[in-house]
Amino acid sequence: MTVLAQPSSHYVQCGAFNVHYTAWGDEHAPVVIAWHGLARTGRDFDELAQQLAPDYRVICPDTIGRGLSQWSANPAQDYCFEVYAKIALDLMDQLHIAQARWVGTSMGGGIGMMCAAGLRWPAFKGRISHLVLNDMAPELASAAIERIKAYAGQPPVFYTVPELEAFFRTAYAPFGQLNDAQWRHLAETSTRRLTDGRVTPHYDPNIMKQFQRDNEFDAWATYDALEMPVMMLRGATSDLVLPDTLERMKTRGPGARGLLRTEVIDGCGHAPALNVPAQWQLIQSFLA
Repeated sequence: MTVLAQPSSHYVQCGAFNVHYTAWGDEHAPVVIAWHGLARTGRDFDELAQQLAPDYRVICPDTIGRGLSQWSANPAQDYCFEVYAKIALDLMDQLHIAQARWVGTSMGGGIGMMCAAGLRWPAFKGRISHLVLNDMAPELASAAIERIKAYAGQPPVFYTVPELEAFFRTAYAPFGQLNDAQWRHLAETSTRRLTDGRVTPHYDPNIMKQFQRDNEFDAWATYDALEMPVMMLRGATSDLVLPDTLERMKTRGPGARGLLRTEVIDGCGHAPALNVPAQWQLIQSFLA
């Protein structure tokens, strides 16, 4: 088993929220921001960040309502792409990051699209130089959204961490071939203990209120505005990003401008865990 170097842990105030992030690499190196998926945390990127750290400063935030970041007192208002993108802008300003490469898994890719397009906040224009969308598209399959809502909307509760790990192994089977050590790492960085001593996934169940917002996942106008190189990674069996959506992406926005690179990741659904050398190498070559 490879022993991971440990990242440094930080907290920063972004508007009304205290945001936690881990950081890897030299603080003077070019920056990569790696943003996780819906019910996940920034620790999902530990292995990828370790690979990128010799060349980059890698910043892995926990979105509000997840991990060690603050929860919202007004979840219907705050758990949405618009607020997440504003927090990302505040984070970059607080850390004096003038420009960054962005790797976003699922929801993290949606946040990255909004930031990179600069439609809502012109101050973001030009500050994302490269964008990796890990199984995230401007249009998502409704059946997959219902599947995600079913397992994430009512997070299970268990008496032990191994029981929770067993749940993760089933719910996140589409992530790909994780070994036992990787599953244990995922579980231990995704667990919080309740007041009665039981354990549950480390997020606010109210994050699901994002799905109640109109047009939250219709992002074609945002995608069309992207003017930087974009790499789209699609899990070969993904039920969230359908093949015809990927084909449409090739004819619009960065696809039409010759800025889109697409890769289909075998053995994965939604979403590739970015935990094996072949996936690291795709991202490293693109970011370079």
